[in-house]
Amino acid sequence: MEKKFVIGIDIGTSGCKCIALNRDGQILGSALKEYPLYQPKAGWTEQNPEDWWCAAAEGCRDIMETMQDAECAGVSFSGQMHGMVALDANHRPVRPSILWNDQRTQKQCDEITELAGGLKSLLDYTNNRMLTGYTGGKILWMKEEEPENYARTKVIINPKDYIRYKLTGVICTEVSDASGYGLFNVERREWAWELIEKIGIERGLFPSCVESTEQTGAVTEEAARECGIPAGTKVYGGGGDAVISTTGMGLVQPGKVGVTLGTSGVVAMGLPSYMPNPDGKLQLFCNNKPGTWHAMGVTLAAAGSYQWFRDALGSHELARQEAEGIDAYRLLDEEAKAVAPGSEGLIYLPYLTGERCPLNDPNAKGGFIGVTSLHRKGHFARAVLEGVGFSLRQVYELIMSVNSGTPTEIIVSGGGAKSPLWRQILADIFQLPVHTVYGSAEGGAFGAALVAGTGCGLWDSMEEAMELARPDSEILPRAEYKELYGELFLKYTKLYGSLKWFFDEIQ
Repeated sequence: MEKKFVIGIDIGTSGCKCIALNRDGQILGSALKEYPLYQPKAGWTEQNPEDWWCAAAEGCRDIMETMQDAECAGVSFSGQMHGMVALDANHRPVRPSILWNDQRTQKQCDEITELAGGLKSLLDYTNNRMLTGYTGGKILWMKEEEPENYARTKVIINPKDYIRYKLTGVICTEVSDASGYGLFNVERREWAWELIEKIGIERGLFPSCVESTEQTGAVTEEAARECGIPAGTKVYGGGGDAVISTTGMGLVQPGKVGVTLGTSGVVAMGLPSYMPNPDGKLQLFCNNKPGTWHAMGVTLAAAGSYQWFRDALGSHELARQEAEGIDAYRLLDEEAKAVAPGSEGLIYLPYLTGERCPLNDPNAKGGFIGVTSLHRKGHFARAVLEGVGFSLRQVYELIMSVNSGTPTEIIVSGGGAKSPLWRQILADIFQLPVHTVYGSAEGGAFGAALVAGTGCGLWDSMEEAMELARPDSEILPRAEYKELYGELFLKYTKLYGSLKWFFDEIQ
């Protein structure tokens, strides 16, 4: 069979995206399956790993049913990072997965930093702070707060790696997702065993770790019956979504900045060599191409802020979506577009689930500042888009402060990138051209497909694969709004410091 394709599976926070991609870069099929998110307490977020598998299997079945005349040459993954999937001796989850945006582990993160010998020593081990979202703090939390579950746990993996296990029976992870445990020596691309021993966590809880393009088993007969992918199909390492999304945007080398508008917002740049991380303010992870690294900062509620706004305050738009089939986000965009840039002074803080970069404060809270009787729904909608843009610009400026060179463009991906209005707002706030590239709307699934194709030889190298991420739209910055957004950005950056006392008191 000469026609070959690869499948990329992205285990996101709100749903699983599966795509089929051929050698020419044509997306042959796409499926999105949603699943629930649980919040048992304020600041806690969890999901059932079996929900991920059911969604992934259903999505792959939908794709395979339309691909009868072609051969699946390989499968790989993207997935929400840092989620703790604790498996027992039979490789069954011992509890729901604690997700990347869960904020319960600040006490444990402080303990890990202290046990490491302080922040400087921790950075010597990992080149990263221990953030509340990271897997490492969750492991210690379970040991301290749920000792019975901890005792039953035999290995801990991340969300995409659970799908790998269900497909292949293989337990392992790869370097980009392992970086997000916060217990990984990013420079050496191996577990930070000395740190792990200091914390008092058993070595056996950590899976073997490979490079993103390495083969990690093949689809089993049982999995083939559930997902429709033929048994024996090769499966490859993949990557954490924040990293592999930028691979899908063609950003392994520096010179361009990637902005991912998913549930979280990621500002990222590829690094050709290892780079120190002063004070640990950024996240410095291993990249998907062997021998390369990745600098990024994450704001926790990007498109997640707009989703919250739609669900909480967009009942009219949701009703029209149900009755007329018009996307509620498009309707909100129309209302926001009718408002002048700057939202007449209304500023939105996107700290719905705390914040990671550059504030690193799990107690931070969201809000609208400067509300007057003149403001209508369109002002609030636009303020959400602008507030997320300001947060992303803060992360961008932090990356630029430790990295030489000035990028000439921004590549945007993720669900929020579908909005021309949001892309224009980003262009105006950053004062840089904003491009989308082919496949960018597919998020991490496109990057996962490129990794699978590189691994199985569909493309000779990662560089050849990333040539498929060709530009397909451009929005230029409007110079007349540079001063306005510059002034609003300065006001935005001062608000957190003014309100921190309040955030701390209402935690």
